[in-house]
Amino acid sequence: MCPVPETAPHAALVTRACELMDTAPTPPSLAQLAAHVGLSPYHFHRLFKRFTGLTPKAYADARRAQRVREQLKPGGSVTDAVYEAGFNSNSRFYQSSNQRLGMKPLQFRNGGAQVSIRFALGRCSLGDILVAGSERGVCAILLGDDPEQLLHELQDSFPQAELIGADAAFEQWVAQVVGFVEAPGIGLDLPLDVRGTAFQERVWQALRSIPVGSTASYAEVARLIGAPTATRAVAQACGANRLAVAIPCHRVVRSDGALSGYRWGVERKRRLLEREAH
Repeated sequence: MCPVPETAPHAALVTRACELMDTAPTPPSLAQLAAHVGLSPYHFHRLFKRFTGLTPKAYADARRAQRVREQLKPGGSVTDAVYEAGFNSNSRFYQSSNQRLGMKPLQFRNGGAQVSIRFALGRCSLGDILVAGSERGVCAILLGDDPEQLLHELQDSFPQAELIGADAAFEQWVAQVVGFVEAPGIGLDLPLDVRGTAFQERVWQALRSIPVGSTASYAEVARLIGAPTATRAVAQACGANRLAVAIPCHRVVRSDGALSGYRWGVERKRRLLEREAH
């Protein structure tokens, strides 16, 4: 197991700060957050990043982006969604919209309309693999036994996006991803387009800190991100991961070490862990 220090009081402080950011109509300042949990801004900043892998500002930005995603429904007003999410001006949101949503707000609202996503299907030792990328980086690594089903899964994620077959440059990305799947120890030197809720991004960041060849339990990951009671939510975040191996949710196991709950099948999870153990 990946050891997680028993720092429950500190975890509770981080959880309180996250709850404040989750409910505040506008993001609290660093000084306000620190005062809320009774720490100096310097020590609070270090503690928060240690537990979540994010700075308080990055967490607040992710939380607001989540609110925008929730508000941006077909036919809805982008302006209303921006202000409901706590941005005090359209311009501030639009400056960061591509980074936080992966596309322009109207495109996100319309299911990825006018967004191009390149993809390629192939084979690896774990079966069929689909790799997809946006202009920001690799946005999906999907594993399965049916190429058509993998393509449907990608289409469901971005129903209005333009899906484009891979060109020669993207084929090199695919080769790197397949090489990484076969030998995780080499690392993956490609940009990732990670899109999730603020909580999911905290979990995924923690998963990427688990070393190759190690595992952690769902409860340990929950404590690591400062949310010790959120074991079930951690499992749900693992299940929502679209970047197989790159975000190594296969390294999360039950408290007794048993394997369970892998989006691409427990047998693939077992094979990945056996491969990484050698």
